[in-house]
Amino acid sequence: QVHLVESGGGLVQAGGSLRLSCAASGLFFAINAMGWYRQAPGKERELVATITSGGNTNYGDSVKGRFTVSRDNAKNTVFLQMNSLKPEDTAVYYCNAVARRTIMSTPTNYWGLGTQVTVSS
Repeated sequence: QVHLVESGGGLVQAGGSLRLSCAASGLFFAINAMGWYRQAPGKERELVATITSGGNTNYGDSVKGRFTVSRDNAKNTVFLQMNSLKPEDTAVYYCNAVARRTIMSTPTNYWGLGTQVTVSS
């Protein structure tokens, strides 16, 4: 089982910045990709950014150029630096990890409980 704990959410004015962190713990063989998704009220969960253990990144179109995802593999932690925040970035941000419990296991998605980000206009 992989346990993900997010931190760093909060309230910020438009144009401001926030930094989210997510630490993975538990018993697992390896974590492949880690990243962030978000869900606004009345909307589906959407990709924000992901990063592989090798450092390859993928961003949702709406955050490209403003958000940066990074990772500390030694600490099994992923970060999301959010700059130039807009009111439409308001959502619950969920940490995601794709991990294998054993060397023979298939990769499985794990989710954190989410952290609220609110951007005021």
